Amino acid sequence: MKPMSELRSAVANPTEQAPALGPVVVREQMRCAVRFPLSLPVVLSTVSGELSASTRNVSASGVLFELDRELEVGLGIHFSLRMPGEVLGSSRDVLVECQGRVVRCSISNIHYLAAATIDEYRFCEQ
Repeated sequence: MKPMSELRSAVANPTEQAPALGPVVVREQMRCAVRFPLSLPVVLSTVSGELSASTRNVSASGVLFELDRELEVGLGIHFSLRMPGEVLGSSRDVLVECQGRVVRCSISNIHYLAAATIDEYRFCEQ
């Protein structure tokens, strides 16, 4: 699997000047990848088992999942996504195996929303 850091483009960090006598404040851009609003079924594998979820949005660096239970921040996950060809500019769908970790989890109405990084991935042959 390839580390995501090899594929991410460098993003300029905006810099803001504080008042005349103050220090320079640098703000980091947390999101550096385009998000695609995709609802895809997915099975998350964790050390404690498997659970079903669906994606809300997907980017090169992370995924937002909708699921029925809370996930612990820092939990390692493994999942596969069948990315639609039209999103990737391909003539056919592409299966991508991913490894990542949960970075945030909250409840929204009746479902939990868990944001996860994609730390490593690989394209699988169809």
